[in-house]
Amino acid sequence: MSKKGLKERLDQGPVICAEGFLFEIERRGYMSSGEFVPMVSLEHPEALENLHRDFQHAGSDIVEAFTYNGHREKMRVIGKEELLEPLNRSALKIAKKVALDTPKGIEPNLMAGNISNSNIWNDKDTSSNTEVEKMFSEMVGWAVDEGADILIGETFYYAEEAYTALKVMKQSGLPCVITIAPMGENIMRDGVSILDTCKELEQRGGDVVGMNCFRGPNTMMPYLKEIRKALKCHVAALPINYRTTKEHPTFFNLPDNNGCTCHTPHRTPFPTALDPMQCNRYEIGEFAKEAFSLGVNYLGVCCGANPMLIREVAEAVGLTVPASKYREDMSSHFLFGTHERIAQHQKDYKSKA
Repeated sequence: MSKKGLKERLDQGPVICAEGFLFEIERRGYMSSGEFVPMVSLEHPEALENLHRDFQHAGSDIVEAFTYNGHREKMRVIGKEELLEPLNRSALKIAKKVALDTPKGIEPNLMAGNISNSNIWNDKDTSSNTEVEKMFSEMVGWAVDEGADILIGETFYYAEEAYTALKVMKQSGLPCVITIAPMGENIMRDGVSILDTCKELEQRGGDVVGMNCFRGPNTMMPYLKEIRKALKCHVAALPINYRTTKEHPTFFNLPDNNGCTCHTPHRTPFPTALDPMQCNRYEIGEFAKEAFSLGVNYLGVCCGANPMLIREVAEAVGLTVPASKYREDMSSHFLFGTHERIAQHQKDYKSKA
């Protein structure tokens, strides 16, 4: 089948993008938490391919190459800089393979190259910022070489770093999605407001501008409303799957208020003990439905995502996806079912179970 471009798809309706690879790959046992380097594309490519396929089955229209944190600086930190290009190219090839392998009669997915926060950008000491631009440029170059349909720049908490990423991405000529992730101060770390950053990204040519990561539905939605109202371009919304609050807007310092008596070896539950603060599937679905009603057509989930949640996002905005076949059906459950063959003594017992 012919493949429509990103803007055409967005103009026609919702586009779903699965992110959150770091947490899900770590949960599956193929990555070290904290280090968070996507060596899986070299060490266990079959595991990464399977995750892409699971997300695609659940309704993701975009197969995003797992190169988050796969940049030169992070590879230097772990002492594996020589594996930088092989890691990137492997991740891109895997994503392309899955994007092209859709069931007969279903439009092929879009493959996205990916760049992300460098963690060395510094508005007070700009000596490393030229190096960041070079890092972005080489990653974008590999993405173009490997046939990316679009580019995604994500999780930027400095406005100027996001502008730089978009500048590099635009040079490729590919459609560009750019999303920011403000820290708990509710402002970009170089002092620009969240809304003004998004306005500037639109002015600089972002095809899709919005927010991803760090914030759950409750602390992302207020800003999305402002962004959608102010911007003319398509808007992106990809929250984390955790119940962040006004007091704790991001998951970095989110406390465990569920009475857990075991202590993590870290200062906060982030990143390995956030499980009790997860949103359920219906909360994620309600977020997607509300965002879509505002006119946000680029939707997904970031850290904490799993295929079930991606299906929930897709179905919340009216889509039927392959995984919809397996949506819950409680009618035949032995306690809560309504089927005529469910034993009456079981139905009577359900309140005591």
